[in-house]
Amino acid sequence: MTDIFHLPTRLDRITNALTEQFNVSLFLKRDDLIHPEISGNKWRKLKYNIEQAKREHKDTLLTFGGAFSNHITATAAAGKYLGFKTIGIIRGEEYQPLNKSLQFAKDCGMKLMYLDRENYKLKNTDALLTTHDSRLLSEAYIIPEGGANELAVKGCAEIVDEIDIEFDYICCACGTGTTIAGIATNLKPHQKAIGFAVLKHDNLLEEITENLFIHNSKLSIQNYPFGGYARTTPELIQFIKDFYKEHQILLDYVYTGKLMYGIFDLISKNYFPENTTIIAVHTGGVTNANVFDIV
Repeated sequence: MTDIFHLPTRLDRITNALTEQFNVSLFLKRDDLIHPEISGNKWRKLKYNIEQAKREHKDTLLTFGGAFSNHITATAAAGKYLGFKTIGIIRGEEYQPLNKSLQFAKDCGMKLMYLDRENYKLKNTDALLTTHDSRLLSEAYIIPEGGANELAVKGCAEIVDEIDIEFDYICCACGTGTTIAGIATNLKPHQKAIGFAVLKHDNLLEEITENLFIHNSKLSIQNYPFGGYARTTPELIQFIKDFYKEHQILLDYVYTGKLMYGIFDLISKNYFPENTTIIAVHTGGVTNANVFDIV
């Protein structure tokens, strides 16, 4: 199953005036290079869910997301490459023409079904089965929105196993918080995990604890939403462009751009002690959130 994936992913050292001024070492773990269409934390979260679907002899993967969900597109691509039928339950009404994300999912063979926002709230309950074709839904292997479950946590914990240098902090962008939760379960006593929330969220740490049953004192959350999910500012856009010019690594404005901006902001505020080694996980981001498409 894993022959098409490039693992383990490499570490790239990131140096600039800030890292030198504050005497910290920063490395970017390039999970964006795992696969061109199932990249980053999306494959990490899908891996053990797909293995479980096979054990249960399910031939269909069903999952949930918004109209711009990278989890939806990754699940659709995984189905195409690994031989599963896929169903995406999309929050909100259908609009034509489809955006790039949903068109890609459809081209991969995903069946798109739409729920209004009120019924979408039923996504984690048996009541969902009354809103659509119950036979179709009940026969599928169901993956939660964003891939957020204990099997996904297990997959994300493996990120740490691949890191072959000593480090003090490991950071990644957070939507549901599943990736950073998995990372936090696999740290040494002196190591800490920081999640950078990319949407307005005052209680993300509490939700991680409640939804994923992770109680971990090594985990903290920093907020860098830039107005909310998939929202941006001219300052963030310029940062991403400057980062690409300096390091030839593309960030997106939904996830990884906010992560790296936040890390550099914390460095500038002397958040990290001298001689600290920081790992930032490039989780792949949203493939159609390219700042160079913004005029």
